[in-house]
Amino acid sequence: MKVANPIDRAMLARIKARGNGWVFSPTDFLDLGSRDAVDKALSRMAAAGTVRRVARGLYDVPRQHPIVGVTAPSVDKVAKALAGKAGTRLQPTGAYAANLLGLSDQVPAKVVFLTDGRSKRVRVGKLNIVLKQTSPRNMATAGRISGLVIQALRYLGEAHVNDDTVKGLDRKLSADDRKQLSKDLAYAPAWIGDIMRRLAAKV
Repeated sequence: MKVANPIDRAMLARIKARGNGWVFSPTDFLDLGSRDAVDKALSRMAAAGTVRRVARGLYDVPRQHPIVGVTAPSVDKVAKALAGKAGTRLQPTGAYAANLLGLSDQVPAKVVFLTDGRSKRVRVGKLNIVLKQTSPRNMATAGRISGLVIQALRYLGEAHVNDDTVKGLDRKLSADDRKQLSKDLAYAPAWIGDIMRRLAAKV
């Protein structure tokens, strides 16, 4: 595709370099031109179908699946775009955390991430993605397997976690994962800490 406008060319080159699935916002291009120029370039590209507006202020490159057609953007990548560039961390919670670990087949209509940045929310198709500001303690295990395990088990609840749940987790964990669980026991509620200790012992 031939693009005449220099800022469009520069933005498209960056989008291509970041690879398939990148979700971006105008702030990802402000080193290339003014906010107004970037917004206008994104509007031109969206009108041409080169990029897709997935939510207010968020875009991606539409991807075509041979069976299902145009696919939705990745939840994680939308959340990262919402979090921005300020070094903000994210921690999946609730049904989404349980789903990521294979402990639930439920596909939630609302995905919540804890964050040490600002609270935000966005709707992508039928899905609501929420960034919820929380305490430093809740973010201490963000980005680690222990954070995912703590949030998934907290969502399921002590009364609903049984030996099958623990076995399901056990199949997912590597030796390094078990070491990390052992290091992060102090951040878990007592009953979750007991489960993490059992899993960590199976090296």
